[in-house]
Amino acid sequence: MPLIDGLHYEERGSGPAVLLIAGTGARGRTWHLHQVPALVAAGYRVVTFDTRGIPPSDTPAVVTAAGQVADAAMLVERLGLAPCRVAGSSMGARVAAELCVQRPDLVDRAVLMAVFGGRNVFRQAMEDAERALEGTSLPPEYGAMVRAALNLSPRTIADDRQARDWLDVFQLPAPGAGGTTRLELGTHVDRLDAYAGITVPCLVVGFADDLIAPAVGCQEVAKAIPGARYAEIPDAGHYGYLEQPARLNAELLAFLRPEAFPDPKETA
Repeated sequence: MPLIDGLHYEERGSGPAVLLIAGTGARGRTWHLHQVPALVAAGYRVVTFDTRGIPPSDTPAVVTAAGQVADAAMLVERLGLAPCRVAGSSMGARVAAELCVQRPDLVDRAVLMAVFGGRNVFRQAMEDAERALEGTSLPPEYGAMVRAALNLSPRTIADDRQARDWLDVFQLPAPGAGGTTRLELGTHVDRLDAYAGITVPCLVVGFADDLIAPAVGCQEVAKAIPGARYAEIPDAGHYGYLEQPARLNAELLAFLRPEAFPDPKETA
């Protein structure tokens, strides 16, 4: 079980490095179902990791956004990945964007999925509600229903077979469930002005049916980042990279390929 400074990570493949950053509460292995196989087959070295608070990584009393950015930078440096391709979803995309702002020397290009940069009343209300429920035990069936409604596309929910499979998954204990780590991620902080200073090539991916990071907010992030590209995946909610992996992987691989951004010296 490889650990660096208390952070559990996994590597697959060889070639140019790609660091994948999962969203809040998701294991690094979330990417192994669809994205890691596609990237390894395309000739990349892929690194995933469990953020602090999710065993077997350390479970400190508090995890902050700044700490997550520092951990991602540490992995890139300690594993000798820089400058590498970085991709993240939700809070993982927020961390990837902050790497672009604070440590552009570590990033070759970045893919930001289901990202948010500005304030969002509904997202803040969800965070406040989750904080109010801390220490409360809800029936797993109810929790699964809420997660499905918030994170999946209506098209997925309307398919009885898919809905049943997802509901079964959502009833499983969450990573680190029962732990004492408190998250202070500052997701309500507006970072659009900071993103205007990003010089790293970026692809922003919005999921058309996302309630948590609505596509319109992803479009705002794309507009804020100079030269950023924007792609939108239909029939996908907040977990769009799991709901529509073929469409997402096509966008991801097209953007990450070397010829997407040729060396200016070679084209001069």
